[in-house]
Amino acid sequence: MLPWKRVLRPLAALLLTATVAFLPAASAHADSAPSSGWNNYSCKPSAAHPRPVVLVHGTFGNSVDNWLALAPYLTSRGYCVFSLDYGQLPGVPFFNGLGPIDASAGQLQVFVDKVLSTTGAAKVDLVGHSQGGMMPRYYLKFLGGAAKVNALVGIAPDNHGTTLNGLTKLLPYFPGAKDLLSAATPGLADQIAGSAFLTKLNAGGDTVPGVHYTVIATKYDEVVTPYQSEFLSGSDVHNVLLQNLCGLDLSEHVAIGILDRIAYHEVVNALDPAHASATTCASVFS
Repeated sequence: MLPWKRVLRPLAALLLTATVAFLPAASAHADSAPSSGWNNYSCKPSAAHPRPVVLVHGTFGNSVDNWLALAPYLTSRGYCVFSLDYGQLPGVPFFNGLGPIDASAGQLQVFVDKVLSTTGAAKVDLVGHSQGGMMPRYYLKFLGGAAKVNALVGIAPDNHGTTLNGLTKLLPYFPGAKDLLSAATPGLADQIAGSAFLTKLNAGGDTVPGVHYTVIATKYDEVVTPYQSEFLSGSDVHNVLLQNLCGLDLSEHVAIGILDRIAYHEVVNALDPAHASATTCASVFS
């Protein structure tokens, strides 16, 4: 690795850690988002963007902290945007995505039904980071979600699992999360490569008919390794490696989800492919 990369990547990690540490965790609930922003249930999808976007956070994340950059990015472009908390463990505030993933998919099912009911839309688009890009596949495959979802966009999703060591590399970004490993965390166990959950999820193929799939990965992912395991197989799948779009992008697993505007530009392309434009390093300014 080039010396400047060795310097910049730790600095980026430090910045991300500081960002999480200073977030107003006590108010970290999506329903507290400004009414003009996301989780605005009076928002009605437009003809240009007829489907609400549901954001699905990652392991140890929540419905606000994971989306402080992407949600405003999408709302400013005219999308109705919603986010949920899922996978909560009793007595564990703020750090979500730790419960059994099949149960989390059930929570997503309920939330999507709520969004469809309040907005009057026929379908939603799902955008998820890490576990949030993988867990919805259970909803699509086993809980009837394919009839209610147009597209699933996964940002660094662990579609085929990772190692426990990979999952523990998330801990420095979430102060206090390390203590949770002493408790039962089925959501972590379900994500380990070869788990019974992943075996069931991927049996018979990665995708279901009628849903458009996009996976956005970074070669610097230190949590889901190898990064190629994030990619899906299927006839309606678009697998994207971020560095093929911008070789200067050094984002790793956390950064690609919470602040990478180059990845966000590709998310918008996936949500509105009829008006897609080339994603390049310059997309950081778009």
